[in-house]
Amino acid sequence: MSDWIRALEGTTAGHDLALALALLAAVLHALFGALQKGKHDPWISRAAIDGCYGLIAAPFALFLVPWPEPHMWLIFAGAVVIHAVYKYLQAMTYSRGAYTVVYPVVRGTGPLFAVLGAMVVFDERFTFGQWVGLATLLAGIFGLAVYNLRYVVVARDTLVQALFYAVATGAFVALYTTYDAYGIRATYDPFTFLAWFFMFDGVFMPLVMRRQLAALAWHEVGPLLKRGLLGAFVAFFSFGSILMATRLDKVGEAAVLRETSTVFAALIGWLVLKERVTRVQLGLMALIAAGAVIVEVMG
Repeated sequence: MSDWIRALEGTTAGHDLALALALLAAVLHALFGALQKGKHDPWISRAAIDGCYGLIAAPFALFLVPWPEPHMWLIFAGAVVIHAVYKYLQAMTYSRGAYTVVYPVVRGTGPLFAVLGAMVVFDERFTFGQWVGLATLLAGIFGLAVYNLRYVVVARDTLVQALFYAVATGAFVALYTTYDAYGIRATYDPFTFLAWFFMFDGVFMPLVMRRQLAALAWHEVGPLLKRGLLGAFVAFFSFGSILMATRLDKVGEAAVLRETSTVFAALIGWLVLKERVTRVQLGLMALIAAGAVIVEVMG
C-alpha cells in the first residue's frame, strides 16, 4: 500500500483521494471531539483514548512498518511536544464551554493559520477564488460561534475562558497540521510516521492523568475503556486520513476541507449531545459547506 500511496503523489487520482480523505477526517474529527466532550471528564476521556491508541499502535510500529530513518527521531520529538500542548489546551477548552460554542472557534482559527503556514513551509498558493471560499467558510464558522455564544446557556460563567483557550487551541491545530504534514513527507514510508507517532503520542495524557485513572471505581473502568477503544480507532482513521491527504496533495486545501467538521460537530451536538440547533445555525453550517466547495472548485 505504501508504494501505491507514493505512486499517487502529485497526480489527479491523488488529488481526488486527498479530497475524500479530508472529508472523512472531517466527519471523524467531529465524532472524536464529541467523544472527548461526552459523559466523562475531558481529561480522563483523552487519557483513555490516547492510551488505547498508543498500545494498539505499538506492535505495528515495532514489528510491521519499517523503522524510522535517523532524522525522524527529532521530528517525532517535536510532534510529541506540539500535540501535548494542543491536548492540554483542548481539554481546558472542552471543560469550560459548551461543545457547539467552542468547537467552531477551534476549527475556525485553525484553517486560516494552516493555509498561511503552508504558504511559508511548502510554498503553496491559494487562488483568489480559493481565498473567497476560505473567507466564506470562516464567516460561517465564526458566525456559528457568535450565534451560539449569544444564545447558549451552558457554562456561561466560564465561557470567556473557554473562548480564549479555543483560539489558542486553533493556533495549535494549524501548527500540528503543518508540522505533521512536514513529518509524514520526511519519511519514505508514510505508515512509519503514523505508527510511530501514535505510539509516542499515546504516552503523554495517560502519564499526566495516572492518579485519576488509578482512582477510578471498577464500575467506571468498563465504560471508559469502551470510549477509549472507540476513540482510538476514530483517531487512527481521522488523523491518519488528514495526514495522508497532506502527503498526497496540498496541505492548505486539506486543512480547509477538514473544517467542514464543524457542520458534523453541530449535528452530533444536536442528535447525540441533545444540544439545540436552530434554522440560523443550519444556515451557517450550509455557509461553511459552501466555502469548502468553493475552495475545492477554484483550486
